[in-house]
Amino acid sequence: MKTLVVAATKAEVAFFYQHFNLPEGDFIESKNFDLLITGVGMVATAFSLGQYLTPNKYNLVINVGIAGCFDRNIKLGSLLNISEDIFAELGAENGDDFLTITDLGFGENQFKAKSKKIIDLPSVKSITVNCVTGSEKSIRNLKERINPTTESMEGAAVFYACKRENIDCLQIRSVSNYVEPRNKENWEIGLAIRNLNEWMISFISEMN
Repeated sequence: MKTLVVAATKAEVAFFYQHFNLPEGDFIESKNFDLLITGVGMVATAFSLGQYLTPNKYNLVINVGIAGCFDRNIKLGSLLNISEDIFAELGAENGDDFLTITDLGFGENQFKAKSKKIIDLPSVKSITVNCVTGSEKSIRNLKERINPTTESMEGAAVFYACKRENIDCLQIRSVSNYVEPRNKENWEIGLAIRNLNEWMISFISEMN
């Protein structure tokens, strides 16, 4: 069995493609690992994993990508180990209160990483959203309700799929921006992608 590397976009893993001389494509099989590009968002991610996630083929799934960060003490470009991820919007509004899908009795909204591998990176809690947070009101509400460190649009979907298939999973995110009213001038996507790919190349090389 081997590792499945999962990313939303090719741009986030561009240097990884180059280092391992991988062919173009959204699903690439190699000797020691496979790479899956799912598309952006939890729906695309769940669909792609439904097509390719095979319990008897993989003993580890690692989701990688960039993320927004709520904590300004964490430097842009930093790498983080997402130990817990939450579907932040899955539920119902009850006046000013939010009821999670767990509160409603319809399932789980919170998932944890599961792996025997020791990751020497800070462990943090993240949320998965359909709509990237970009207003002071939304930021304040999320901090009060969940107090996450980062947000992405795919992470919890990967954890969910791996839990259903009983496959170990990790999620590594590189901070590309702070969660704030949208301002591209403050983003460091290039730095975040470079740091992420350097870590990925080292991690996969050491495993094999």
